Amino acid sequence: MSDHGKIIDLRCRPPAAGFETMALYWDKDRVAQMGRDIGFEPAPSYMSQSVDECIAEMDEAGIGIGVVTGRLSGQRLGRVENAAIVELVRAHPGRFWGMGGVDLDDLAAAKRQVADAIANPHLCGAVFESGCAETPRYTDDPLFASLFGACEDAGLPVLLMAGGNAGPDLSYSNPEALDRLAARHPKLQIISAHGSWPWVNEILGVAYRRKNVWVSPDMYIFLPGGQMYVEAANTYLQDRFLFGTAYPALPFKPTVERFLELPFRDAVRSRVLYENARRLLGGGT
Repeated sequence: MSDHGKIIDLRCRPPAAGFETMALYWDKDRVAQMGRDIGFEPAPSYMSQSVDECIAEMDEAGIGIGVVTGRLSGQRLGRVENAAIVELVRAHPGRFWGMGGVDLDDLAAAKRQVADAIANPHLCGAVFESGCAETPRYTDDPLFASLFGACEDAGLPVLLMAGGNAGPDLSYSNPEALDRLAARHPKLQIISAHGSWPWVNEILGVAYRRKNVWVSPDMYIFLPGGQMYVEAANTYLQDRFLFGTAYPALPFKPTVERFLELPFRDAVRSRVLYENARRLLGGGT
């Protein structure tokens, strides 16, 4: 199979049951404009909200696996319950891998959700979106230390919403907090979803010094600063760089096509499209 046919999409929110509560689906005009601002039209499957059409578009793009993420912190961007993630993974085995959301407004619930993400064979990671909580907090808030510690001890990767619309202001995507978190938990594998954009130079500096930090800019690789992501992926970050579409913000095939036009070294391209995510997330279930 070619690299194109093996692509793992680290940031995929399909139109499945349970996802309609996300702002991505009830504010389609805003989401469509986000894509148009960087040259993409919305995917037909997004407009029709068809899971079957979504999977067909993945096939056409050469995307074999979509990583789907729970969202439990706050109401601003909507919520996706972990039960919906597990049901989607069960309904389409091998097509989707799940990462469980963590409710950072309720510490007792968060502990249960982390424990479930560790134990549940249908989940391969945990999602922390602290800036989106009803009480926004920074990534390295001491309140979350035990949660990250449990993930670290279990070898469970964590995905941080660390860029774009990650909080009430840009300080919530500043990777200084991620740097401190990575230092406190050196064995915890940390993914910066949205690549901490617009703090591109800063997150690349963090990833240079913290070897447990992974970077996935998804749609933000097509915005100013994107070339720096590519330069890092071609050198020291080649084994910790991850591809994502941010679907439905961007459509599958046009995103893959445009991504393949970026000047990645041939030896690196298969790593960022497939091999790194496979190694990090352990194959899913």
